[in-house]
Amino acid sequence: MQIEYRYTFSAPREAVWDALQSQEVLRRRLPGCRRLEKVGEGKYAADLGLQVGPINGLFTGEVELADAHAPEDYRLLLQGQGKPGTLAADALIRLEEEDGKTLLTCSAQAQVTGVMASVGQRVMGGIAQLLLGQFFKGVEEDLQSGESSSSG
Repeated sequence: MQIEYRYTFSAPREAVWDALQSQEVLRRRLPGCRRLEKVGEGKYAADLGLQVGPINGLFTGEVELADAHAPEDYRLLLQGQGKPGTLAADALIRLEEEDGKTLLTCSAQAQVTGVMASVGQRVMGGIAQLLLGQFFKGVEEDLQSGESSSSG
């Protein structure tokens, strides 16, 4: 399943980059995040509790920030499994600065099994868009409040 998402931050690219690389921001803003523990450089063990439409359950897995080219782009790799099935995603996150704002483009390829696969790509695509929106809006709130400056 291919997912495309765009978000415009009202902050400069370097500030957005720093926020997206911060363990504290990730822990606070990943939807349903119950645990985010650093296990290596750019790698985190995670527990995510999701309750969106037909997707209801705890996922245990790994989040990795890879192939970073600060502050332009990086890959976000997700792997998780839980009662609703398994999820594997590979997303390319690009940041472009425009007039003091930052345009984020997320292009992801995701594979799902179990209940998530049975609901269909259209429903899962909508859920993915909703979760991405929640995450990036949360990061924007942290940037505006100054809470994104703590690093992980």
